[in-house]
Amino acid sequence: MPNYGTPHNAKVTDTEFVSMFESLGPTALARRLGYTTVRPVFSRRERLEQKLRRKIIAPKDTRALLRESGGENPARLHLNISDGVVIVGSDSHYLPGEVSTAHRAFLYFCKEMKQELRAVIKNGDELDGATISRHAPIGWEKRPSLIEEIDAVKERLGEVEKIIGGACPLYWPLGNHDARFSTRLAHVAPEYARVHGVQLKDHFPFWKPCWSLFINEDVVVKHRIKGGIHATRNNALNSGRTVITGHLHSLKVTPLTDYNGTRWGVDCGTMMEPGIGEPWGQQAVNYLEDNPVDWRSGFIVLTFHKGALLWPEVVHVTAPGKVSFRGKVIDV
Repeated sequence: MPNYGTPHNAKVTDTEFVSMFESLGPTALARRLGYTTVRPVFSRRERLEQKLRRKIIAPKDTRALLRESGGENPARLHLNISDGVVIVGSDSHYLPGEVSTAHRAFLYFCKEMKQELRAVIKNGDELDGATISRHAPIGWEKRPSLIEEIDAVKERLGEVEKIIGGACPLYWPLGNHDARFSTRLAHVAPEYARVHGVQLKDHFPFWKPCWSLFINEDVVVKHRIKGGIHATRNNALNSGRTVITGHLHSLKVTPLTDYNGTRWGVDCGTMMEPGIGEPWGQQAVNYLEDNPVDWRSGFIVLTFHKGALLWPEVVHVTAPGKVSFRGKVIDV
């Protein structure tokens, strides 16, 4: 195992350098080795890439990996809506054999609103990708295999596809957990670039992949931009548009009004089964260490009238099998 306590300016083997670069990143590695700039680190990486005939990628450099594999999704898609409804769910982290309350509600709303629907969006992290994560397992926790997860996502999204039946387009902005699929392959087997099946979108042909979906040019749907408790407001503030994201699992709508009018920063929450007085599900129970988290289970309904977005609405899971919407509790 590499010695991450290597003293400054000490020599490290090629194997140690690669492992440290891929786990620490170039800046942290330069500091660890006592360099004043990252230039020597990048120079050595370039030499090793030629020697090893593979890319050496820093952690979290998802977009670089996808570009190298030829698997990056279209950066931006566009959708024009005059009147109608869009349902946006996010961060389902689907696991085999588990059907959450939020997912059952999502199917219910797709069926009930089908005539009004202009799009259905799953806003990233539909796949959890636990076994292909850069994070080590916690203890001897049991994780589903990748094929088990893929089959679970196919089953759940297949239920949506069956209800919609081609009545409106289906979109899937890529999430950071979804990106693990191509990232892993681009990392360990770059020679498979562009081979059918090595990209997540190959397995879900009915869903249009992208980084961002622009609706009427003033509403942006994507998995994430800013982080932190003020992310929704900052997203709307910095982009100048209404921004619908996931990633933070917080399920909230934050209005922002200025000289341009009112726009919103929206977090779609998560579609995992909530830990209402109990730990969250298998996807999160161990790394959360049974700590309280500001998460809420549910999804978002967007209604457009004459091209303008009305106040975004929340479908909130209030208890197992129950959601609230427009002042009513619905059994699902």
